[in-house]
Amino acid sequence: MNIKPIRTESDYKRALVDLENVFDAPKGTPENDLAEILITLIDKYESEHYPIEAPDPIEAIKIRMAEMDLHQKDLMSFIGTKSRGTISNILNRRRPLTLPVIRAIGPKLGLSFDVLVKEYKMG
Repeated sequence: MNIKPIRTESDYKRALVDLENVFDAPKGTPENDLAEILITLIDKYESEHYPIEAPDPIEAIKIRMAEMDLHQKDLMSFIGTKSRGTISNILNRRRPLTLPVIRAIGPKLGLSFDVLVKEYKMG
């Protein structure tokens, strides 16, 4: 098999087919080495041609809540409020995230400060 850079959509599709043929190769074999090289080339092409944008802070919070099976009441305890309306307003983009809220929920949800301080559209 001739390994070359992936420059076109045709090259990309060919590389995916080639990867399918060697994907389950045992470690330490030339086929496994080829699979690792193809994965690297495919990843580079996909990151350049099919970038995935990070979600805005509110979407990131909602995604992490779903992943962790959390509810609004859980966020209430994280930020020390008894008002369900506060969390609802934040999640519905009627109230902005504040620095104290970011500091309280970021570590609990495993979301970095960089993700939570991005600008986002208010509703």
